[in-house]
Amino acid sequence: MPLSSLRTLPSVEKLLGHDALVTAARELPRGMVVAAVRDTLAEAREALKRSSGGIAPDSDALAHAAATRARLATQPLLRRVLNATGIVLHTNLGRAPLADSARRAVADVAAGYSSLEYDLSSGKRGDRGLGIERWLTRLTGAEAAFAVNNGAGAILLALAGLTAGMKVIVSRGELVEIGGSFRVPEIMEMSGATLVEVGATNRTHLKDYEKALERHGREIGAILRVHRSNFRMQGFVKQPELADLAKLAKKKRIPLIEDLGSGALTDLGALGLEREPTVGDSLKAGASVVTCSGDKLLGGSQAGLVLGSRALIARIRKHPLARALRTDKLALAALESTLALHADPERARNELPVLAMLGASEAELAERAERLAFELSARVKGLECTVVRGEGEVGGGSLPLQKLPGPVVAVTHVSRSASELEALARTAQPPVIGIVRANRFRLDPRTLSESEIAMAATALAGVWRVG
Repeated sequence: MPLSSLRTLPSVEKLLGHDALVTAARELPRGMVVAAVRDTLAEAREALKRSSGGIAPDSDALAHAAATRARLATQPLLRRVLNATGIVLHTNLGRAPLADSARRAVADVAAGYSSLEYDLSSGKRGDRGLGIERWLTRLTGAEAAFAVNNGAGAILLALAGLTAGMKVIVSRGELVEIGGSFRVPEIMEMSGATLVEVGATNRTHLKDYEKALERHGREIGAILRVHRSNFRMQGFVKQPELADLAKLAKKKRIPLIEDLGSGALTDLGALGLEREPTVGDSLKAGASVVTCSGDKLLGGSQAGLVLGSRALIARIRKHPLARALRTDKLALAALESTLALHADPERARNELPVLAMLGASEAELAERAERLAFELSARVKGLECTVVRGEGEVGGGSLPLQKLPGPVVAVTHVSRSASELEALARTAQPPVIGIVRANRFRLDPRTLSESEIAMAATALAGVWRVG
C-alpha cells in the first residue's frame, strides 16, 4: 500500500465518503461495505501496533482495499470454473457439465412458473417427473421409473420401500464405500433392512445365496447386487451372473435390486472405452429394480434414478422418504432434456459433453492443446508452454481402470513456481483448475470445450502477467 506522512487512521465514516466506497455502496449491500471498512481499518491498526514508528496507509489505499474486500465477501462461492484437470466427471467440480439443450431447458423453467405438477391436457394436478419416466421407459425397457435427488438416495429409498424390517442378501465383495465416505452397509441400515453377508471378499457363488435363502427363509426381503463401479477386483475372483441371480430371486418370489452407480445408458465400447453394464442390460438380465446416478455417465443433472417393474416402483413411490428425496424442477428439466438426447446415440455422443470428452480424438485434442499453448505463450512474458503426453481419468467413481491418454499443456514460468501458477489460476475470472505434475502446471484440453480454450487463455493471462 502507498504510505502517507500521517500516523493516524481515518474514521469509518470518513473513509466511507471516499469515491471508491461510495461506488461500492451503490453496487453492494451497505452493511457489507461498512463491515469491510471496519475490518480493513482493524487490520491496518494491528499492523501499526506491530511496527514501531510505522506509517499508516493513506485513505486511497485503505478505501480501495476495503472496496475489494467487500466485493470478495459478496461474490458467490458456487461459481463456474474451467476444468483443465482431464478428469471428466470431477466430483469436486460438479461432475457432468450439461448439454446446451439441457441448459436451455433449465433457463426456460427457471424463467417463470412451470408444469411441474400440473397436467396441461386435463387442467388438473399432475405427477412430478412424468417426463423423466417417459424417456427412461423408452430408453431402457423398464415398466416404470422416477428420479430422486441422488444415487445414494435412490438405493436408500428402494431398500426402504421394499425391504424395511426384513433381511437383504448381499455379497461381501460388494459392500463398497461410495463418495463422501458413505458405505453400502450404512445405507442399508438407514433403510431399516438387515444385512445378510454371503461369500468371501473376492469370491461369491450362487450357492452362497441359496444357502442364505434356506437359512433365513421368509425373513429375506430381497437380494441386492452392487456393481463395483468405482473399483475393480482382479485375479482369483468370482461372482454369479446377474441372470442366474435373477432366476433364483424369481424362484423365491423376492426382488433382485441392482445398484449400477454410474448410470450408463449406452455402450461405451463405441467410444473405445472399457464396457460398462447399462441400465437396459440389467433389466434384460432380470433385475427387478435398478438404481443409478443421473450426473455421471448418463451426463445429466444430479439425480438418483429408480427403474423396474410397475408394481415394485409403485411400492417405492409410496414410501414417505420419496417426498423427502424428491428432485427439484431445475434438475428435472435438465435431466429430461438430457435423456431425450440419448434417444439418438450419434447425437448423444456429439452433444452430451461427457460423451464428447470421453470420445474426443487425438487430433482434436492436439489442436486444442496447441492453440492453448500458443495463446498463453503469446500473452504472458516468461511463460514456456510445451505440449506433452498426459493421462486423464473418467472420474466420479466410474471406470476406475480406464485411462484417457492424450496431449496436455505443461507450463513453466521464469519467476514463478508451478504451485504459484496453480494458486493464481484459481483466482482467475473464471477460475481455471489444473494439476501440478513434475514441477510443471498442467492443463488438459480434454475437459475444456472449444469455447473454453480461449476463455482459459484470457483468464490465465490476466493473473499470470508480471507487473
